[in-house]
Amino acid sequence: MSVVKILPRAEAPLQAPAARPVAEIAKKLAGRPADYTCPQATDSYPLDRAFHAMLARFTGGISPVALSLAWLDWGAHLAAAPQHQMELSRSIFRDSGRLLEAAAHATSQGPWSVIRPQGRDRRFKDRQWEAAPFNLLAQAFLLTERWWHDATTGIRGVSHANEAIVEFSMRQMLDMLAPSNFAATNPQVLEKAFQSGGENFVFGWQNWCNDLMRLLSGSKLTGEDQFVVGKTAAASPGKVVYRNELIELIQYYPTTAQVRPEPILIVPAWIMKYYILDLSPQNSLVKYLTGQGFTVFAISWRNPDARDRDLAFDDYRKLGVMAALDMIGLIMPGRKTHALGYCLGGTLLSIAASAMERDGDHRFGTVTLLAAQTDFTEAGELTLFINESQVAFLEDMMWQRGYLDTTQMAGAFQLLRSNELIWSRLSREYLMGDGSPPSDLMAWNADATRLPYRMHSEYLRQLFLDNDLAEGRYRVECRSISLSDIHTPMFVVGTLADHVAPWRSVYKIHYQVDADVTFLLTSGGHNAGVVAPPQEEGHFYQVLTKAADAPYIGADEWLKLAPRVEGSWWPEWTNWLAARSGAPCDPPQIGLGGALGLADAPGDYVHT
Repeated sequence: MSVVKILPRAEAPLQAPAARPVAEIAKKLAGRPADYTCPQATDSYPLDRAFHAMLARFTGGISPVALSLAWLDWGAHLAAAPQHQMELSRSIFRDSGRLLEAAAHATSQGPWSVIRPQGRDRRFKDRQWEAAPFNLLAQAFLLTERWWHDATTGIRGVSHANEAIVEFSMRQMLDMLAPSNFAATNPQVLEKAFQSGGENFVFGWQNWCNDLMRLLSGSKLTGEDQFVVGKTAAASPGKVVYRNELIELIQYYPTTAQVRPEPILIVPAWIMKYYILDLSPQNSLVKYLTGQGFTVFAISWRNPDARDRDLAFDDYRKLGVMAALDMIGLIMPGRKTHALGYCLGGTLLSIAASAMERDGDHRFGTVTLLAAQTDFTEAGELTLFINESQVAFLEDMMWQRGYLDTTQMAGAFQLLRSNELIWSRLSREYLMGDGSPPSDLMAWNADATRLPYRMHSEYLRQLFLDNDLAEGRYRVECRSISLSDIHTPMFVVGTLADHVAPWRSVYKIHYQVDADVTFLLTSGGHNAGVVAPPQEEGHFYQVLTKAADAPYIGADEWLKLAPRVEGSWWPEWTNWLAARSGAPCDPPQIGLGGALGLADAPGDYVHT
């Protein structure tokens, strides 16, 4: 194997510099070609921007113009569809008649005789909801929900984007009014109140007061304080071997006598902290990989602040992926690297891999993408928050602070699963008086990060709005890149219930790259589907490999052809890596062998 070329940037690790503001990064990268001039970079009409920023505080970051236009589009087209209106009216009378008939024969008919909850709806799953009158209340609500879905979808002439916004916003309002959210209409709450003598309401009031105090003080939620970064979470032993203005590179200590010669580089998303793949020891992918005989490196991103407003998307490639790869090349020269990118980190990794292949840089041995999109035309419900009006509104909101605050991003993700993440929790804690069971995944989820103004705007505009990466317009160092330049074997993971990166969107990598693609679809959602340790029950997956020159198979056909396997997908992936790795050898040195004065894992940036 030939020795790879080490880029000049690798001189920085020897000095272990402290983090510096991005104003100095701009000087360091002076002369960088202006690939993309972001329209929000100018400070034109500052009063308009200040007004929009003020308005965003009352709307939660949602553009009222975008919302109004969507409802106007829907309302105008529905008003011009008299036959559709008549059918909606008939369905009201039809459903009302069926519900009244069910009420009249409640003793002879079984529960859910009119309508049943859908598979993922767990609000009415307990036996108490099968008794009258609560069963009729639940069925009336489900019928109302179905009617509004029919009323807000399928209207001829309404744009797909506006239809999705109207349907989503109406669903949010209905979810808020579900009978499970009110004590008087929730049989589980009433039963517990009867059994406890109303004690559940006292505990619920205490839970509400505690949450309010924690919200005002900025402290952690109940139970999350037992997951301490560096002790009970992100606890895999390792060393920070490199630091620059944006990242700390962690090298984890080996746990086997011999290791594979090719290291693994983990590129996580910077939307959240890096340790999603190193949670508690029993849930840690890092721990699992070192136990399988791999040398693991992971990037830990620094949490940006107002000084970092001009940090660009390409700075994450240069100071993140490329700087880490250069350092790994110094520690383990002449070795190919297995690269893994998760979520937004996977999108960044695909950009880096395309640019490297374009430039003849072949340091990647394999590329693994976890729940990462490279085409954003079907990016799920997250696209409801992304259109020209909404992006402009977000830019004005970020313009004042210099970054997107943690609450906006966390709120958007919670709305995508409001039944599970908002209303079920409020009902359980405030009405039932129960506490939330502690979870390392939820503790990590609460450890949010900020997003720099320029980077986030470029990300939304170039990738989501314009889809430049998938359509060949994305430029790196003033030259276009193409995913079809990637010839490195790829392992791509999609998750079955992903609301952030739908698996059919992730699947599009098949016709974008010119490489062997092993696609694996696993059970679970965007996070829980990825964090799937082998000892945890309930996981399953499907997997097939497509050779670079093999005919394309559509997503629906793939779903029928791919065999189902019970268990975690982690062993499947490590077996795939092992088949593309060399024979085990002695472990490499940690870092460059010198005393650099850098911290032990998990480093310092994870605490920012």
